Amino acid sequence: MLYQPHLLKNFRFEKSDLPSDEKKQLISQLSERLGKLQLQVQKDKLPVLVLVEGWGTAGKGSRIASMIRSLDPRFFEVISVSSPSAEELAKPFLYRHMKNIPESGKFIFLDSGWMDESIRAMQSGELSEEEYAHRLEDIRIFERQLCDNGYLLVKLFLHISKKEQDKRINDLLSHADTRWRISEHDLQQNRQYEQNINDFDEYLQATHLPYAPWQVIDSSHRKQSDIDCLTALCSCIEAALEQKQAGVPLGAQENSAQKSFPLIKMPLLDEVALNQEMSRKEYKKQLKFYQKKLRKLHNQIYRWKIPVILAYEGWDAAGKGGNIKRITSALDPRGYKVIPVAAPKPYELARHYLWRFWQNLPKRGHIVIFDRTWYGRVMVERLEGFCTESDWKRAYTEMNEFEQQLTDWGAIVLKFWIQIDKDTQLKRFEERQNTPEKQWKITDEDWRNREKWDEYEQAVNEMLQKTSTSYAPWHIIESNCKYYARIKALRILTETLENAIDQAQSRK
Repeated sequence: MLYQPHLLKNFRFEKSDLPSDEKKQLISQLSERLGKLQLQVQKDKLPVLVLVEGWGTAGKGSRIASMIRSLDPRFFEVISVSSPSAEELAKPFLYRHMKNIPESGKFIFLDSGWMDESIRAMQSGELSEEEYAHRLEDIRIFERQLCDNGYLLVKLFLHISKKEQDKRINDLLSHADTRWRISEHDLQQNRQYEQNINDFDEYLQATHLPYAPWQVIDSSHRKQSDIDCLTALCSCIEAALEQKQAGVPLGAQENSAQKSFPLIKMPLLDEVALNQEMSRKEYKKQLKFYQKKLRKLHNQIYRWKIPVILAYEGWDAAGKGGNIKRITSALDPRGYKVIPVAAPKPYELARHYLWRFWQNLPKRGHIVIFDRTWYGRVMVERLEGFCTESDWKRAYTEMNEFEQQLTDWGAIVLKFWIQIDKDTQLKRFEERQNTPEKQWKITDEDWRNREKWDEYEQAVNEMLQKTSTSYAPWHIIESNCKYYARIKALRILTETLENAIDQAQSRK
């Protein structure tokens, strides 16, 4: 049944009157129905994420086994979500859950997930009351973004009474071959059943969303709970396929686009003065100064475990590569990574567009530099028709949320727009085309994009206005003079790192 506030406390456990053989027949019919739906899921490229949460010993593994029995194993995966690894703990909380989302047309079944992990962290004191409230908001954003981007998220909570849990724990403990299945956490849940039911209700109520509702399954009786899980899953898939075929969005869409952020006013690109100059002599002097400073700061951010994300966007031939090279030349190669972002590969296109960027986030104390970024959604994808109008309009909110989650985690997010004028671009294009060792840098696509300069400029201006936030501002780097541009980026980076380290020291 669909969850209602405080339903777990008031839940009535009832035994079905249906004979056992009729239950078996019904399970067989539902399994066959689900198998046929899998074919339609593949055809319509619907990604399905099934989150199975609930009490210890409630039978999560058995319910998943029942749901997958009739499915083609090439198109689903079951993931048992254990405690986060050391690498996962060095990344944002949602990193390991985002990396597990399915491709279009496939299923992922999660044996526990972000609910169990979050409640455990709250109960252990790892998360304060304020941090837990913030975690719940991050989860709501995560689930909304999945649904807005075409995912079907089915959330099942398997419920049993304290008496039933007592019985199952004692049965498992009484046999040497099954004793290992009972964890200390299961015993803690049982000892503090009433407190846990309050914590579960608080979580379920906070994350019960119109487009991703919780469904509570009475897991007291195996066959009946198999029937209920299969019925819920089939019904959700059928409704989602009907919506998809009718062109109706699965998520919140319009409501999410109304969210406000602390924006910083940005100039229009044609208002940016590009006449800054720097001599080669002065450039060499300042380059040596800032690279020496950056080298020391790199050690300090590692010590203070501050993750750094540099996002580079700009016109073709504006000098992003040379700019990045002058930064990385000062860094320990073990502590940074450069991600050149090209057109998404098929397995990336088959997932949420932010998925491939979540995959490449730095560990604490490390630096990742993106040469082109998630902002392709509101530039090239927008202008070349690779996504719908509602997709790119909604993306401003999604990207602001993404960056807010990163900065709340403790990351520095620096975004550089490398700006040149049209004449400078033409000069650099012609130089590349006429210089054999540089010809690999120029493509037909570069020339095609140049023809759409005015359209791109309009899109970039809108992007700068809507996504330059106080926590992740855009910095326009005037790059007609490459020397000036490289030093400005280095100066902004070193000053930002110094401020972050000062703040870390003051909090100690």
